[in-house]
Amino acid sequence: MKRFRLTLEQLRSGAVRVAPRGELDLEHAYTFDEELRKVEDGRPPCIVLDLRELGFVDSCGIARLPAARRRARRAGRRLLLVRGPRGIQRLLALTAVNEAFEIVGDVPSELRDQPAAATS
Repeated sequence: MKRFRLTLEQLRSGAVRVAPRGELDLEHAYTFDEELRKVEDGRPPCIVLDLRELGFVDSCGIARLPAARRRARRAGRRLLLVRGPRGIQRLLALTAVNEAFEIVGDVPSELRDQPAAATS
């Protein structure tokens, strides 16, 4: 069994990249959700869920994605998915979860490179 890890990266634009690695399954789905909620509490303008290092997702893990999308929509926050491996993408398509998301191949350069706007 692969371990689950979560990488959080603050991007120059103020967005946060959240990158799960390993297996997002029953054992780890709610830990993922808790950590994602902590990121949301910081009110970033955008959260990028980077699925490239995800090896497996079960129904509990996949259910966390639409839940995150609903919270982002309510908060007026942009939520992006970075396309994962072929098997993960196939699962997202079969469950129609992919239809609710903006899906990209990589973290957009405007999020990586743009400094956050200054606040007064």
